[in-house]
Amino acid sequence: MTIRVLLADDQALLRATFRILIDSCADMDVVAEASDGAEAVELTRAHHPDIVLMDIRMPGTDGLTATATLCADPDLSATRVLILTTFETEDYVAQALRAGASGFLGKDVTADTLLAGLRTVASGEALLSPVATRSLITRFLLAPAPDTHLAPPERLADLTVREREVMALAAEGRSNTEIAEDLTLSPLTVRTHIHRAMTKLNARDRAQLVVIAYQTGLVRAAPPTV
Repeated sequence: MTIRVLLADDQALLRATFRILIDSCADMDVVAEASDGAEAVELTRAHHPDIVLMDIRMPGTDGLTATATLCADPDLSATRVLILTTFETEDYVAQALRAGASGFLGKDVTADTLLAGLRTVASGEALLSPVATRSLITRFLLAPAPDTHLAPPERLADLTVREREVMALAAEGRSNTEIAEDLTLSPLTVRTHIHRAMTKLNARDRAQLVVIAYQTGLVRAAPPTV
């Protein structure tokens, strides 16, 4: 299946470079290009790409605002956003994850890493660059934004005990392989539990599942060490 990608960046030369790189892959295709966040939203609604490769800093509507708009649109539930930016700070990562982004990479990544990242996000996995470490995943909801609404614990009522267990370990930043080793399961079984939890909670991907785990209190963020 071909991964359909929409590029959103205000630099035309950078978009052209990404297009050449992505279109060179047999399993990927660039379906549209946007120069700002508002255009990215408009074109995403028109083309329904699998992934929007989104810059953060753009004139007019920025990438974070566009990401929040896209991820809140039920008609775009199958579209995932991968943030690609020069400004790889914890604050931006936190905002991107809260907005609903599925991944975050710095613009200094190699071509192979970018392509692998697109494939990872397309498969429904969360993607964070080395700078955005798993410690950030466990911290970004420690001090929620003022307008953040916590999800009620009852939202987890339909999950089995094993699904909650697997979801909690995923929220701690564990990979499927690590979870399988901890629970003496196969990685395939872990993946099945993850996908069942995502389906029951209407989570678009693993990143959103992690957010729900913290917002419902299934796991709690540890204070950062000094």
